[in-house]
Amino acid sequence: MGFFFALNTRRMNYWLVKSEPHKYAWDQLLKDKSTFWDGVRNYQARNNLQEMKKGDQVLYYHSNEGKEVVGLAKIIKESYQDPTTEDTRWVVVDIAPVKTLKNPVSLEKIKATPELANIALVRQGRLSVMPLKAEEFDKILELGEE
Repeated sequence: MGFFFALNTRRMNYWLVKSEPHKYAWDQLLKDKSTFWDGVRNYQARNNLQEMKKGDQVLYYHSNEGKEVVGLAKIIKESYQDPTTEDTRWVVVDIAPVKTLKNPVSLEKIKATPELANIALVRQGRLSVMPLKAEEFDKILELGEE
């Protein structure tokens, strides 16, 4: 029985997605209750979308304006063809909000936190969909609850 259980469990993955608030803000996701994450036209970000699994946890980051993590979301549907283009290279996932962070976590605070010095948000500022290690994800959530 234990062996069967081990085969059917999977490690949860953690992600950070970026959106400019004037294009699609966290408050809009709260109103909509879910959305497909479209507009990704970078191969590395696309590959990250393809790796996302239902139930994975996602930090929602406002880029350009605000520059802060504002909410926690989850993947509710795995990657499929981006309905906004006929180009089959591009995919979307569906996400739904889980909760708004008590205190948004600024990029400045992230950069000042030693445990977060190597995350893609700091190293690859233009990447719009990026993986996080569990401890990095947890640290950002912790900062958002302070």
